[in-house]
Amino acid sequence: MQRTWTTVSPAPETDFDAFRDSYTDAVQEALPLRGAEAAFFSKLKAIHLLDLARRELGDPSQLDVLDVGCGIGATDGYLDHSFKNLSGVDVAEQLLEVARDANPDVSYRGYQKDEPIPHEDGRFDLTFAICVLHHVPPPEWPRFISDMGRVTRRGGLVCVIEHNPWNPLTRRVVHNCEFDRDAVLLSRPRLAKLVKGAGLTEARARYIAFMPRSVPFLEGVERGLGRLPFGAQYYVAARR
Repeated sequence: MQRTWTTVSPAPETDFDAFRDSYTDAVQEALPLRGAEAAFFSKLKAIHLLDLARRELGDPSQLDVLDVGCGIGATDGYLDHSFKNLSGVDVAEQLLEVARDANPDVSYRGYQKDEPIPHEDGRFDLTFAICVLHHVPPPEWPRFISDMGRVTRRGGLVCVIEHNPWNPLTRRVVHNCEFDRDAVLLSRPRLAKLVKGAGLTEARARYIAFMPRSVPFLEGVERGLGRLPFGAQYYVAARR
């Protein structure tokens, strides 16, 4: 039987605009290990996204890319200028203001929760969402992923990065994070089924973030652990 992991009893959806000035601090305070830094995890995800783009789509500098649920643009800061064009969308306008100030060369748009992503069909080569889906009510997961596919070109990639509920430290972080009270975590197999249900073809999937901070001599080790379900997070990338 497929499990869906929840952090708490059903809770109201988080008002992310309330975290305009404290988003990064809230993430940092939730990390349980000494020396762990929120910026490290943002940079790590950017590295994996660029590696994925090179492997599956070619030269990143030739790609149009969209960050769905970009928030304050923390990961975008490590991706800006690596792609031909980088755009972001979010339903939290206050967080978008922070993102625009931090990443002036990225094109950001706001939209409402009950609206489709505000871009035309087939606009992007790569569309990604980082730790967003667990804030979307589960009945809306299929629609969310299908809409990511809609704005992605034929042959392009949809990539969803999520927390790994099989990692006890990850579950502790989510439990302690002030804006994760509404979180419903989903496993990599569950996400793979959602991707398939959206008519996408899985191209690559792996677990990531095995280390809590940068350890240069162990970076190569992490690259070889992607099949093991112990990383703090994972991604599923699927072909449109």
